[in-house]
Amino acid sequence: MSSIIARRRHPAAGYAAVAGGLVAVGVLYSTLSGGGASADAPAQASTQVAQGKSLFVQSCSSCHGLDAQGTSQAPSLVGAGAAAVYFQMSTGRMPAKELGAENDRKPTNFTEQQIYAIADYIASLGGGPPIPSDEQVSTVGANTALGEELFSTNCAQCHGFAGAGGALTYGKNAPSLNASTPKQIYTAMLTGPEAMPVFGDGALTPQAKRDIIAYITETRTEPNPGGLSLGRIGPVTEGLVIFLGGMGVLVLIAMWLTAKRREPWDAAQEENAREARTAETSGTSRTSGTEH
Repeated sequence: MSSIIARRRHPAAGYAAVAGGLVAVGVLYSTLSGGGASADAPAQASTQVAQGKSLFVQSCSSCHGLDAQGTSQAPSLVGAGAAAVYFQMSTGRMPAKELGAENDRKPTNFTEQQIYAIADYIASLGGGPPIPSDEQVSTVGANTALGEELFSTNCAQCHGFAGAGGALTYGKNAPSLNASTPKQIYTAMLTGPEAMPVFGDGALTPQAKRDIIAYITETRTEPNPGGLSLGRIGPVTEGLVIFLGGMGVLVLIAMWLTAKRREPWDAAQEENAREARTAETSGTSRTSGTEH
C-alpha cells in the first residue's frame, strides 16, 4: 500500500495522468466522428442514386424504359454497370439522337457529376463493372513498349496501328481514339461497346490496360519521321498516294515522248518546200502573162 502511495506522489505521475486523459479523449472523438461519417455515407449515396434516377427518367427512359428494363428501341440496362454508362454518356453517344447502326461520338450535355449520378442509379439496379478511379487509369510507370504489343495484338485490327480508327461491316466503324480520355478507353475495354469485345481483367489485367492506354496517349504526340502523316491510318492511303503519283508521272512521260518535236532538218525541209511553192507560183504567173 505504501509503495502505491509513493508512486502516486512521484513527479512523473501527473504527466502520465494527463497523457492518458488526452489519449482517452482522442480515441473517443475519433470513434464518434467516424461513426458520424459512416452514417452520412449511405445517406449521400442514396441521395445521388435518387438524383440519378430523376435524370434517367427525364433523359433516358423514353428508350430504355422507366425502370431501365429495356424496350423495342433500346436494350435493358439492368446489370450493364456504371462503367458502361460512363463511357456512353461521357463520349456523347448517349442519349442517342436517332436510331442507327452505330452511335458516333459527340459533345455531351451532361456534367461529370450528373453522369456519375446516373451511373450510380444503373449500378444500383444490378451491379456490373464500376467506373475506375483516377489511380486505376493512371499511366505513371506504365510500359509503353508492352502496351504497343498488346494493342497490336488485340486492338489494331479494328482501330488501326495508331488508333486512328477504321471501317467495319454493316455500317459500323471502329472509332478513332485520338480524342478518348484514359478513363473512356479503360471503360470501353471493361464493357465492350458496340462491336468491340469485352476485355475483362481475366483477358487483360489492369496493368495491361494501363500499358495500352499509355501507348495510345503517347502515339498522339509522336513525330512523323516520313513527313506527311496521311491520316496515320496505315498502308492503304500510302499505297493510294504512291499509285496516283506514279501514274501521273508515267502519263507525263508518255505525253513528252509522243509530242511532235521540230528538228533542224524538219525546219530546212519546210523552208525548201516553201521556196519551191513560191517559185512554182511565180513561174505560173509568168506563163499566164506571156500567153496573154
